Amino acid sequence: METAQITKQASEKGLQWFQDIRFGMFIHWGPTSVAAQYDWHMHDARLSVPEYEKIAARLNPVKFNAEEWVSIAADAGQKYMVFTSRHHDGFSMYDTALSDYKITNPKWSPFGRDPVRELANAIAKRSDMKLGFYNSVLDWHHPAYRFREQSGLVWQDYLDFLHGQVRELCTNYGEIACMWFDGDWPNHKFDETDSYFLPGGSFEYDKLYNMIHTLQPDAVVVNNRHVIPLPGEDVQGFEQDLPGINSTGFNSTIVSDHPLEVCMTINNHWFYIKGSVNFKSTKQLVAYLARSASAGANYLLNVGPTEAGEILPVHAARLRAVGAWLKDNSESIYGTRAGVISPTAVSVSTRKGDVHYVHVLDYISDCVTLTNVPPSVQQARLLKTGEAVALERRDASVVLTIPESGRDPLDTVVVLS
Repeated sequence: METAQITKQASEKGLQWFQDIRFGMFIHWGPTSVAAQYDWHMHDARLSVPEYEKIAARLNPVKFNAEEWVSIAADAGQKYMVFTSRHHDGFSMYDTALSDYKITNPKWSPFGRDPVRELANAIAKRSDMKLGFYNSVLDWHHPAYRFREQSGLVWQDYLDFLHGQVRELCTNYGEIACMWFDGDWPNHKFDETDSYFLPGGSFEYDKLYNMIHTLQPDAVVVNNRHVIPLPGEDVQGFEQDLPGINSTGFNSTIVSDHPLEVCMTINNHWFYIKGSVNFKSTKQLVAYLARSASAGANYLLNVGPTEAGEILPVHAARLRAVGAWLKDNSESIYGTRAGVISPTAVSVSTRKGDVHYVHVLDYISDCVTLTNVPPSVQQARLLKTGEAVALERRDASVVLTIPESGRDPLDTVVVLS
C-alpha cells in the first residue's frame, strides 16, 4: 500500500530565526518600474505580450548598487530582504537558465548584470542579514501558463519552469531567508477581465515545498494566498493589514498559530509609481513595526526602486529614521513574542519571558492605564534611559505615569518587570 508523503516544514532553527528578526525589506522592481503607472501595469493597461515586451526592453538600471541597498536595509534595522525574482509579468530579474525573458539577456535589457547575484554577494559580507525571494506562481507571459492552446504546450511545461526556477533560487545564491509566493488567490472572484490569471492545473505545492525544505532547511515558505497556510507553508501573511483586521477586504480574519508576517508599502504602491507621494511618516512606520511585533508578526516593509535602480531618497530617509529609533529600542522588538497585556487606544506590548515592553504610541495624557498585566510585574522603567516610571496597581488595572521629559515622539517604550 502506498504511503502519503508528508510535506516538510522549515526547521525549528529557521522558524525561531524568522520570529526573532521581526523586520525586513520587501523589494518590488522590474519592467513595471519603467512604465511607473500601475503596480500591475501589463494587466491594468491591457497590454498584449509584444506591447509589454517593448517596456521590458527599456529596463536599464545603471544606478543599481547592491551594496547601497543592503546598507539602507541594515541602517533601518531590517534583517532580511525579499526580492522580486519574477513578478506576474513573467520577466525574470535574475540570470535564470530556464527563460531568455530576463534582465541578463541583451535582447531584453542592455543591463547585462544579475542583480540577485550582486545582492547575494553584498549580503554574504554581513552576518546580520539574509536574502529571500518573491516568486509569482502566476505568469502573464509564459506560453504554458496563458497560451497553451496557441503554443501547443501543456500545464506540466509550466510546472517544470516554476519548480525549476525555485530550485535555481534555492541552489545558486547561498543560504536564503525565505521563498515568498504570490499569484494564487483562492477566494478571489474572477471574471472575463482577469480569467487568464487562472492556472491550468495544480501548482503541486507539496512537491514544491518539499524541494525548498530539502534544499534550504532553515528557509521559511510564505504564500500570499490570503487564507490559513497549507501544509509546507511556515508563515501566515497579511497584506497591507495587521493580523486579523482585514481592512483591505481580502485578508483572512482568522489568525493561525503559525509565525506571522505583515507586508506593507511605504506609500500606496508596491512598485515605483510616478506621482505616488503619500508616504507614511516615520512615526506611522514605527507604530506599524510595534503593532506587528505586538501581534507576534514580522513587519516586511516595501520599497519600490526606480527604473534606474535607485531606492527613493524619501524611502531611504524614512527607513533610516526607523533604524535610529531601533538603536535605542531594539530590545523591545527583536527576539520578542506577542504581548499579553491588552492593547489600548495608545499602546501595545511585546514580551520576552516575564519582561514586558509597553509601546506608548501617542501622548494623550500623562498616564497610561493597562489591563491584563501579569501579577509578577512590580516595577517600570524607560527602556531608552533607564529612568524609573511610576507604577500603581488599581484593582485590575496598572497605571503608568510617564514623565513628559521621557517621552519619545515616535514610540516611548516602558519596560515592566
